[in-house]
Amino acid sequence: MAPGKAEVIVIGGGVIGTSVAYYASRRGYKVTLLEKEHISSGASGACGGTVFMQTKNLGRHLELALKSAALYRNLAEELDFDIEYSVCGGMIAIENEQQAPIVQHTVEQQRLAGLAVDILDIKEARELEPMLGEHLCGATFCAADAIVNPFRVNRAFCRAAGRLGANLRIGVNVIDLVVENGRVRGVLTGDGPIYSDCVVNAAAIWAPALTKKYGYEPPITPHRGQVLITERLLPGTLRHILLCGCYLTAKHYPELLDMKERQHRLAAGLILEQGTTGGLVIGSTRELVGVDRTTTLDGIEVVAEHLYRVMPRLGPVNVIRAFAGLRPRTPNGMPILGAVESLPGLIMAAGHGGDGISLAPITGQLIADCVATMN
Repeated sequence: MAPGKAEVIVIGGGVIGTSVAYYASRRGYKVTLLEKEHISSGASGACGGTVFMQTKNLGRHLELALKSAALYRNLAEELDFDIEYSVCGGMIAIENEQQAPIVQHTVEQQRLAGLAVDILDIKEARELEPMLGEHLCGATFCAADAIVNPFRVNRAFCRAAGRLGANLRIGVNVIDLVVENGRVRGVLTGDGPIYSDCVVNAAAIWAPALTKKYGYEPPITPHRGQVLITERLLPGTLRHILLCGCYLTAKHYPELLDMKERQHRLAAGLILEQGTTGGLVIGSTRELVGVDRTTTLDGIEVVAEHLYRVMPRLGPVNVIRAFAGLRPRTPNGMPILGAVESLPGLIMAAGHGGDGISLAPITGQLIADCVATMN
């Protein structure tokens, strides 16, 4: 492939972009991936690693998640890289009677789709997760929920794509699309144009900015999620991935949140995991603050307070780091995947919200299929 040309251009070095680069390269395409900062510099480097089925809506959302989960089972072997994948099971704590019907409805939907989810009373729940508070109303349990290291997943896709011949260009900023006669013909970068008849927009929250001037503006909005990392704790302090009913409310039913409460104003819902090094990853808020990635005292306090409401027996734990990521959310919570009719030559792979890690493998496969129809 001559300099300044590529069969396929992928914009974005997050887990979605690198997954697309890998699967397209595996199908034999000469891929050029462009990342303006570094791998995992955006949402993929400021998130947890849950491959959680219980947070997905019935229908296409859950179908994609289940297919992606199946791909994860052999992904480390396929990519020849340890991604710290573990099927540890997941729980959603029911904090009060108001959350109970929301959780019940979600479970009923998922059972219809064939997902094995149980609702446990608090005694049963605490047998699985002893740190849970006795005051809780109960919890769900799904054995299929899993965890990965998001940095290692991103790196694994990147390395595997490179071995297959992908040109991974880091520190290259895509300024604009190259559009001729209504068709995308490549991209304009800070280093000059690169031409291609197939461009994949995996730029997360920045994806709409590349297409707006051409009459296509995907409904992707950044939601800030503030996350805490603790010191290393004893292995097994947390046996499963843990969410709370408020997380489901904030994600799927934000209209039910009481904006008089600080937690609800920040749309905070507990999501908790323990990594292989023993530290807890504790999140997260869902704030509409534009592209502001700073952490706030309000956000840190709300996340920490929520943890101790759900797990009061945990005891004092030192927080060693706080950070925030910008989740590319869409109104219906579904990613925008596929060719753009109004801009031939352009494929969208963005808008995953907080599901980028869990949906990365299936997204890469689907977009590679889409690339094949354009070449």
